[in-house]
Amino acid sequence: MNIPFLAYQLALLARHGVHDVVLSCSYMVDAVRAAMGNGGAWGVRLSYVVEAEPLGTAGGVRNAVEQVGDLVLVLNGDILTDADLRAMLAFHAERRALASIYLTRVPDPTAYGLVELGERGAIQRFIEKPDPSQVTTDTVNAGVYVLARALLERIPTGRAVSIEREFFPGLLADRLPFFGWVSGAYWLDIGSPAKYRQGQLDLLAGRVSTALAPAGAQGDGRFVAERAAVDAGARLTGPAVVGAGCRLAAGSRVGPSTVLGPDCEVRASAAVEGAVLWERVDVGEGAALRDCIVGAGVRVGAGARIGPGAVLEGGTVVPAGATLP
Repeated sequence: MNIPFLAYQLALLARHGVHDVVLSCSYMVDAVRAAMGNGGAWGVRLSYVVEAEPLGTAGGVRNAVEQVGDLVLVLNGDILTDADLRAMLAFHAERRALASIYLTRVPDPTAYGLVELGERGAIQRFIEKPDPSQVTTDTVNAGVYVLARALLERIPTGRAVSIEREFFPGLLADRLPFFGWVSGAYWLDIGSPAKYRQGQLDLLAGRVSTALAPAGAQGDGRFVAERAAVDAGARLTGPAVVGAGCRLAAGSRVGPSTVLGPDCEVRASAAVEGAVLWERVDVGEGAALRDCIVGAGVRVGAGARIGPGAVLEGGTVVPAGATLP
């Protein structure tokens, strides 16, 4: 919705009283810094720790160890959730746990790491991405952890370490107080194009509780940012987001369930529905885009058709009259 994804995580942390945040990163660090700054816009104090080489899901946490206190809350960077983190912290304290994992229930757990629980939520077993025959529960690792600071010393330095395959099983083997907190809150791993688009649609539909919203609210789920020009003859149906500097020509139709990044142009008689467009996309006259993702700077020729599931790389030129996929 034209808001940096990490902003949703920072806002969630601030909402639950967590204001000192360390971002452990290694990829496109300068771009991340430019987008997120010091975190003040979302109510936190954000600092950065950069990995010289990828250290894995546990190594990245250990790499940030000098900047954290006695209790550490860890979030995977690709999780969209509105979980009650205060409730999770209370659960951790009540059980005098050294480690707690947020668990969520999913219809098909085979793509995730299963976590079996015992009395009072004590973790009994992990099954990483099981075969259907191995499925014994529907509770999976949701990528949010509460850890005692001292536990991080168990993570080896100087090499990549997996928190799921090495660190957590080690805690279990040593019979440390280790619990799973199950929540029915909204949760989505946005790590694929389909899930990324689903996250946008769920935010548009109000399925995620968040304090963040795009600029330019106009009612009926429509958001039109500054400098956007929507012709009186254009039809904009909410929920929809129109980024700054966009232009919607007479006869064009945008929405519902659509996000236009900054400086997009939707020409006469074109239709965009259920789609996520990044910045500077030019949708030609009479073109139709439905249930797709379109990268930055794409040019869609007149009368072209882009259908469900399509993902267009930035800079792609779609010829007039073409049909994808």
